[in-house]
Amino acid sequence: MHERILIVEDQEDINALIAMNLEAINYTVTREMNGQDGLARALDENFDLIVLDLMLPGMDGLQVCQTLRAKEVYTPILMLTAKKSEADRVVGLEVGADDYLTKPFSVLELQARVKALLRRMTLNKQQQTMDDGDLLVFGQLRINKLKRLVSIAGEALSLTAKEFDLLLYLASYPGQVFSREQLLNAVWGYQHSGYEHTVNSHINRLRGKLEVDPSSPQYVMTVWGVGYKFNEQ
Repeated sequence: MHERILIVEDQEDINALIAMNLEAINYTVTREMNGQDGLARALDENFDLIVLDLMLPGMDGLQVCQTLRAKEVYTPILMLTAKKSEADRVVGLEVGADDYLTKPFSVLELQARVKALLRRMTLNKQQQTMDDGDLLVFGQLRINKLKRLVSIAGEALSLTAKEFDLLLYLASYPGQVFSREQLLNAVWGYQHSGYEHTVNSHINRLRGKLEVDPSSPQYVMTVWGVGYKFNEQ
């Protein structure tokens, strides 16, 4: 069964071009032209990937992305943007996009990014299936890897996709120290090299949800001058 991809892009020529070139490599494509319709479609149907333009009429790509993640829809999102500033790319990543592509882009790069995101999703699912046990337990903290659920003392935590991925990665190697670059590559992918501050902001938000006192964390620890680790104690 071919992977299903939702394209949300308001420029008809670009929308059609993306669809044609993804269908050419055997993906099943659904097209929408504005943010509201794209959001409704993404909530109603199951897709393997969403190609989402940043600048959309009515509801922009950032709002669509934020709403999907708030509703716990964790379909991988490739965000398209005509803007070239670092701030725009970082904001897209921080609201939950998995990758970004700046216009104008080549067809080959588009296809490569889509393949990479879908391959990463498949590998993550396979890894979760092969892991011994679905549950990580650290005192009152419980992490369900397959259901992507986290709770402390029985109370569920609401984490974004990347917050969960970051916590799971650290918790899978308790006591091991990772640099910001290592975490960025492991959780976001090598193509985001240079955006280490994105790791810092996600760590801060994760601590705000996870820790009783975020200024004195008990789970996600800072190793000054190096990076972060999950407390092996």
